[in-house]
Amino acid sequence: MVAGTNIKTYFNGTWHDENSLVMRAADHGAWLGSNVFDGARYAFGIAPDLDFHCQRVNNSAIALGITPTKTPEEIHEIAIEGLKLYPQDSAVYIRPMYWAIDGGHMAVIPKEGSTGFCVCLEEIPMPPDEATLTLTTTQFHRPVIATALVNAKAGCLYPNNGRMLREAITKGFDNALVADAMGNVAETATSNIFMVKDGIVKTPIENGTFLAGVTRKRVISLLRDEGYDVKESVLTFEDFHDADEVFTTGNMAKVVPVTRFDDTYYQAGSVAREAKKLYWNWAHRVCSKII
Repeated sequence: MVAGTNIKTYFNGTWHDENSLVMRAADHGAWLGSNVFDGARYAFGIAPDLDFHCQRVNNSAIALGITPTKTPEEIHEIAIEGLKLYPQDSAVYIRPMYWAIDGGHMAVIPKEGSTGFCVCLEEIPMPPDEATLTLTTTQFHRPVIATALVNAKAGCLYPNNGRMLREAITKGFDNALVADAMGNVAETATSNIFMVKDGIVKTPIENGTFLAGVTRKRVISLLRDEGYDVKESVLTFEDFHDADEVFTTGNMAKVVPVTRFDDTYYQAGSVAREAKKLYWNWAHRVCSKII
């Protein structure tokens, strides 16, 4: 899938200046959906938390039964090598990927040690500082570990997210605020979610129905270090209707304020602005320039 421009692909030990063909028709990943990925960001000359994203793609592969063929450190080195092919002012999405090639028992289980690997880089601009989101509810829910690989960043999970987004767009909104199997708020269709009420910052507690993101964890830590009271809690849709402020976190856009949830409107609030400022101040302080 092409999401950006100026695509470069690392495959079989070489960088290619294109959206390279990497998977064959009979590969397990193409046939039965055994593929995982992760997404990191390069912007303003740095790639914050790239090491955690490289570790997580290996964790996702193991959860799906795919044998990782690179160490996180090797993936990190490959990604840095590829980023040096771009101009310094580029904004790049970094996507390491694994997929199973052969099937084992009854062709369904990925065969151990039969693994495809690539890293795909695409130029995708960071959203403007004034970017905001609107949210609505959706009839679709997040799955649980008993029915889906929610402990992996797996491609097979995303058709469910896609139908959430399609419903939201049909209703005139940007994204969907999604419930878990119990009916409590889990995340949006593409990012983690936060709300603020009476100065207290809250986000859904990790309960095995959604992937608690790298940027989510970083923002929680930075806000707490700054003195904010941040709680991981069971949250309902009513809690979000009653919130003073709502914002999302995710790798693609980092921190984005929400200005509407169905018939409830918010201002782009001070906590979201502070979270975004803290994030980039931290990133520029601790991350080395790549190019």
